[in-house]
Amino acid sequence: MKKIILAASAIALMSGAAFASSTNGVVAAYNEGARVITLESGQSYTVPRDVAIPALQTGEKVSIQLNGEGDKVNAVLR
Repeated sequence: MKKIILAASAIALMSGAAFASSTNGVVAAYNEGARVITLESGQSYTVPRDVAIPALQTGEKVSIQLNGEGDKVNAVLR
């Protein structure tokens, strides 16, 4: 019984990354001081200080990677 519980726990921990999400879009505005990226769709994302942001320009395509809950930006990719 312990082996089954241990195996189920390991699978649950490893599958956490599978639930991460991403949003793709075109940059409508970027407030560098506030670290807020606004996409043409109207969605805005505040990027934490510990996440690197590449040099962004209006009209550029980006991919914003979110955590499993969809409430924290993990990465910004061009």
